[in-house]
Amino acid sequence: MTTATPTSISPGSLSEASAANRVLWLSTTAFTLMFAVWLMFGILAIPLRDELGLSAVQFSWLAAIAILNGSLWRLVFGILTDRYGGRRVFTVLVLLTAVPTFLVSYAQTYTHLMLCAFLLGLAGNSFSVGIAWNAAWFPTKRQGFALGVFGAGNVGASVTKFIAPVVIAIVPTVGWLGGVVPGGWRFVPFLYGILLLGMAAALWWMSPARDRMPGQGRALSAMLQPLRCMRVWRFSLYYVVVFGAYVALAVWLPRYYQDVYGLALGPAALLTALFIFPASLLRPLGGYFSDCFGARRVMYWVFGGMTAATLLLALPEMHITVPAAGGQVYQLSLGLNVWLFTALLFVVAVGMGIGKAAVYKYIPDYFPKDVGAVGGLVGMLGALGGFLLPPVFAYFESFSGVPQATFFALFVVTALSLLWLHVTVLRLLREEASHVRHEFDLPTASGPTITARNDA
Repeated sequence: MTTATPTSISPGSLSEASAANRVLWLSTTAFTLMFAVWLMFGILAIPLRDELGLSAVQFSWLAAIAILNGSLWRLVFGILTDRYGGRRVFTVLVLLTAVPTFLVSYAQTYTHLMLCAFLLGLAGNSFSVGIAWNAAWFPTKRQGFALGVFGAGNVGASVTKFIAPVVIAIVPTVGWLGGVVPGGWRFVPFLYGILLLGMAAALWWMSPARDRMPGQGRALSAMLQPLRCMRVWRFSLYYVVVFGAYVALAVWLPRYYQDVYGLALGPAALLTALFIFPASLLRPLGGYFSDCFGARRVMYWVFGGMTAATLLLALPEMHITVPAAGGQVYQLSLGLNVWLFTALLFVVAVGMGIGKAAVYKYIPDYFPKDVGAVGGLVGMLGALGGFLLPPVFAYFESFSGVPQATFFALFVVTALSLLWLHVTVLRLLREEASHVRHEFDLPTASGPTITARNDA
């Protein structure tokens, strides 16, 4: 984002602080809804799997294709928001998403569903729009918390987990008005389509009419210049761990709970929500911690805890036979019961919730003039991780025959991120003067940011 003085607000309009808060709450509400739409196949695919006889791999690709299209355009939408303002871009994006969301209600084949899933994946790009829009309205000292509040819209992933089982049970399968209003699971995307239209109207009529466009007039080459920096790609790997894996698990966990622990759809959805809530709602806390202690220190906490937890989650169920006197044989079963599994998953979720905000606190600190472009690229690559991980989970499980292999894949990616972070810090400490040898984040006049050299 540029540091140029933003467009003033005319007399009689919203005050600057009030306008910023209006942008924050409108964008957060819209992002929550868009995130619910983006990941709705995570729960709807269960009745879909039964209706269409989908395999585990087909199921994973149905969810992944929506994540793909919600990843590819994040850089573009971030730049567009900087140039034309979040009010315009967010409203148009919500309207575009409403069309394929309605069409899901009337899909009859797997091919049709795949096409609709790809198109409604546009919803995932709303993250880049909201990040750039809020960064334009909030000062540096409040950006960590504001971006954390906006990012808490990830909790939208749990919305479908709660409403879909109820809707499927209550709404008649034949629908209403002779099928014009579809029933059963098809009513869920129909309802989301209506809500999206209402949200587009709210964004347009309730947000400040005189928007901030920090990228207006800047050359595209200048906006893309920071992408040559290696640290942008390092931040992207971090975001694969804390966001991409979050998206993948939000889609994957209902089926995992059903297949491994034999739970019904309702309990599986509820336990998945226990993962989604901390991974989403703790994001403001992560922003606060990053403002206070620095993003790098927070990421150390996050990666350390997640590495330990995913290693335990990756342990397969084992049966040990112990011979005893008199020819007796004792069998010991070692594995995680559903409650211990959920507790460890909660630790992972806490790390993801705090870590997502910490990664995005890095960006305005290092690239204050280019939050749209850098945030868009980091978000795009992180979300692409969410696209790739469900098929990776499926293939790991298929090849090993062990469902816990899902978490071994996640352990590897998390451990690599921790290693890269640690190597970067070691190099930074060697380069800095001895009096800051134990500092992770060097304070500046504008707050707890770091003026790093090279790829620090």
